[in-house]
Amino acid sequence: MSSYQGVIVSDPWLQSQFTQVELRTLKSKFINVRTQHGRVTLGDLPPVFSKLKAFTEMFSEDEIKTVLGESNSDMGEEIDFEGFLRAYLNLQTHAIEKSGGTKSSFLKATTTTFHHAINESEKASYVAHINNYLAEDKFLKDFLPIDPATDALFDLAKNGVLLCKLINVAVPGTIDERAINTKKVLNPWERNENHTLCLNSAKAIGCTVVNIGTQDLAEGRPHLILGLISQIIKIQVLADLNLKKTPQLVELVDDSQDVEELLSLAPEKVLLKWMNFHLKKVGYEKQVTNFSTDLKDGEAYAYLLNALAPEHSTPSTLDTSDPTERANMVLQQAEKLECKRFLTPKDIVEGSPNLNLAFVAQIFHNRNGLSTESKNMSYAEMMTDDVETSREERCFRLWINSLGISTYVNNLFEDVRNGWVMLEVLDKLFPGKVNWKQANKPPIKMPFKKVENCNQVINIGKDLNFSLVNVAGNDVVAGNKKLIVAFLWQLMRFSMLQLLKNLRSYSHGKEITDADILNWANNKVKKSGRTTQMESFKDKSLSNGVFFLELLTAVEPRVVDWNLVTKGETDEDKKSNATYIISVARKIGCSIFLLPEDVIEVNQKMILTLTASIMYFCLQQQGEGPDDSDLASEVSRLSVDGSVSDAAPSPQGED
Repeated sequence: MSSYQGVIVSDPWLQSQFTQVELRTLKSKFINVRTQHGRVTLGDLPPVFSKLKAFTEMFSEDEIKTVLGESNSDMGEEIDFEGFLRAYLNLQTHAIEKSGGTKSSFLKATTTTFHHAINESEKASYVAHINNYLAEDKFLKDFLPIDPATDALFDLAKNGVLLCKLINVAVPGTIDERAINTKKVLNPWERNENHTLCLNSAKAIGCTVVNIGTQDLAEGRPHLILGLISQIIKIQVLADLNLKKTPQLVELVDDSQDVEELLSLAPEKVLLKWMNFHLKKVGYEKQVTNFSTDLKDGEAYAYLLNALAPEHSTPSTLDTSDPTERANMVLQQAEKLECKRFLTPKDIVEGSPNLNLAFVAQIFHNRNGLSTESKNMSYAEMMTDDVETSREERCFRLWINSLGISTYVNNLFEDVRNGWVMLEVLDKLFPGKVNWKQANKPPIKMPFKKVENCNQVINIGKDLNFSLVNVAGNDVVAGNKKLIVAFLWQLMRFSMLQLLKNLRSYSHGKEITDADILNWANNKVKKSGRTTQMESFKDKSLSNGVFFLELLTAVEPRVVDWNLVTKGETDEDKKSNATYIISVARKIGCSIFLLPEDVIEVNQKMILTLTASIMYFCLQQQGEGPDDSDLASEVSRLSVDGSVSDAAPSPQGED
């Protein structure tokens, strides 16, 4: 595996304004223009910039021409790549001014070049979190505690180990730590593997990492690393804010219809609902609608803690007129509930939304004050999915979120019912397919508007030759889980096969089938001198994991440590192999969303995606695909622009 160096710009300041993903995207656009015209001028840029997502809804082509003309009267002047980037930044500045500025949010953290300022309070809080949770880690304990007053956090993140370990703190078992390279001194290959494993695993727990690449992590870019850490911590602190983990949450609603609404709420919205539920019971008259301005005076915290822990309450918390003093007393009271002090009174008074959310979540985790005797408890239990459906919901939800669409999906079966998310996904994968003039943007109150959206989704699916016999938009609006899963599987498989087809030196423009993927995998293993083969993607012998470890070895000989591999004869050994397979595949660049259970139980759909992902990575490494090894994970359609061409194979295959 070669070490990826990234796009290098001679001007360090200019380099610092972009992530590697953005640089690769813009370099590709620049080269396309130069190829078409033989050179690049300012006059060539308006039609290019007008099609970029950052500007398409902000400026017309003529407006872009006017903006660029203001800073340079000669639109025929030839420019190099750095001039191209400076023109982009110029337009970006106008976009920020036009929109009134942008706000960064911990609730849906993004990696954007708009704001590079580091919030020292948040940094200190994240460092305290890391020092607390990873203090006993065998590898990291030699580097902890981190001093928040220095850049030690970013230096430590450069080898990838810290971020991988933090992901496992947030969602235990996500990464098989045997796959992490943990030598004291790592070579560039090993560091790149750790960063690749980190980013693919971050996507697999729900992080949005569309605009961040391995080179960004290797450089220790502060704003990107903090953005990723904030997402990972958010996922950890909000993990219990759902009915599956905390069925007592049904106490927050009155009837079965409200339970359905509760299922569709984002975790942070559930947290606000929980907070207001307790505040109302103790007579707090205001409604808390955010984790910033509504909490600045500390009164809501004082009432909440008095409701949850009256044994630790004191009238002086509310009697004081000094918000900072009240905030300090709130933190002292919370410490008696074993809430770690990861924020300061100043953070509360200044209304830090990121840190306040984490603090409220910590209070919820330590004492939620909910009863297990709610009349809706049995209904909540009925609403939870069976194991297989739950795993499929997880897979497709994470896949959709990894595409970088505008809407973040919290509950797949609830969030797709208005059709909007499906339209966003289709537009991402097949630009131009969606007629946005006929689409209805949420919030949608009228049911027929939802049906209109879903009808367009189904019609596009039929245009793509999906198997949708007797399926209508009403079925999606009604939340028919079987049909929703069937549609999304066809969509995922369709884009996956098209991606392989686009490797034309392999496919020669022909349609790729499941049989092609199967034959490729068997031939790859056979040519490596091993004898294991699979008969189909539902071959029960695959459950021991040996075939996939042999396939990974055939693709990248140094990536599997066979001293860690078992024969897979017992359930425990099968689990060990399956966990290792997933992490090793992510480590080399596969973006996959399956679980060890999918390998052990030989889930046909997930086995196909795993094999296809490994195949795509291998063919790219042989120089048969895009020239950027950092995009090897895109078998799940995670390209920079997110699109595939219209010509694609029939999605119909084995169920």
